[in-house]
Amino acid sequence: MKIIVQKFGGTSVQNKETREMAFQHIKRAVSDGYKVVVVVSAIGRIGDPYATDTLLELIGAKKTKLSNREQDMLLSVGETISCAVFTNMLKEAGVQAEGFSGGQAGIHTTSDHLNAKILEVNTERMMLSLEQHDVLVVAGFQGIDEQNDVTTLGRGGSDTSAAALGVALNADYVDIFTDVDGMMTADPRIVSNARSLRQVSYSEVSNMAYQGAKVIHPRAVEIAMTAKIPMRIRSTYLDGEGTLVAASLNDAGHFDIKERLVTGIAHVTDLVQVSVQTDEQKTQELAFRLLADAGISLDFINISADHIVFTIPEEKKDIVEKLLKAQDFKVMSKMECAKVSIVGAGITGVPGVTAKIVRALSKKNIQILQSADSHTTIWVLVSEADLIEAVNALHDTFCLDFE
Repeated sequence: MKIIVQKFGGTSVQNKETREMAFQHIKRAVSDGYKVVVVVSAIGRIGDPYATDTLLELIGAKKTKLSNREQDMLLSVGETISCAVFTNMLKEAGVQAEGFSGGQAGIHTTSDHLNAKILEVNTERMMLSLEQHDVLVVAGFQGIDEQNDVTTLGRGGSDTSAAALGVALNADYVDIFTDVDGMMTADPRIVSNARSLRQVSYSEVSNMAYQGAKVIHPRAVEIAMTAKIPMRIRSTYLDGEGTLVAASLNDAGHFDIKERLVTGIAHVTDLVQVSVQTDEQKTQELAFRLLADAGISLDFINISADHIVFTIPEEKKDIVEKLLKAQDFKVMSKMECAKVSIVGAGITGVPGVTAKIVRALSKKNIQILQSADSHTTIWVLVSEADLIEAVNALHDTFCLDFE
């Protein structure tokens, strides 16, 4: 039995027209001899009646009195509705289809409500159903825990559902359908000559996703990578195959992943750079412990002899300043910062990459507020006012508009 998993996001299932476009991809896969497991997100985006953020507004969003377990009862409804609507459409078209909630599909998770992790996928019921049906529709973003309580998997959870099902079912591919034609070298909304990538490695696309590219959730990539299940990032509205995510010729079955110096430029906005002075009394360990105990996640951390610097999302600024100033730390905050990430498997061990970055930004009089690097990524922090010019300058410097 040949199986393929196809995930359709909120914009792909938001109305009759987009659902019909999604159906054409399913029909083509069935015609090619595949059994298709379809994973669906909630319908639409905020403002649409069944979107996740709209459902949150019904209970006062962050001001809700509901426990996390009770919130999961509500948040799972969006995908359940989408599953029923999509399954009905398939049946009306004469497709042998059956719908499942995440729990019914055998997705078992931890009890970390609102951000559960998948522990296992029991495929017995799905495999029995696939003997009788060509298409199964599964509500993404959800599962059940040991108490049979419904759980949700956090933002991007439908991607994670699709990857986990693909691994458990030993699928030939996991297709992630979205509103862009694959992984791009940069955000096309700010780089006019950004182009689609034909193929990327698991590590490259995961790094791009972690650094701000929003076409796929990095947890999904990591799950697929463990079993070397090829993924494709595709457009719901086009017939192309989009971007192949794999590791090698053996994984893809067709071609090797060509190593390049830089794969793409990603970015994250709405950051605050925080500088904290430290001394023998007001130690670095105390500052980090205060923030850790408050559940504050820090990024872009630089430690010097007498101060520490890090970034946080803007919404955490007041909490962080209050915590540190209560212990008499001297705190300086710079608002409206953006992190720009230069990602590429080919960066490792290559001299001169940082020099190119500094030269490109210096030519545009863009100040680098902070920098850091790893084997496959170099990060720079800039003022948000310089973001568009910075990303375009780096995109041009590394010739990302050419194959």
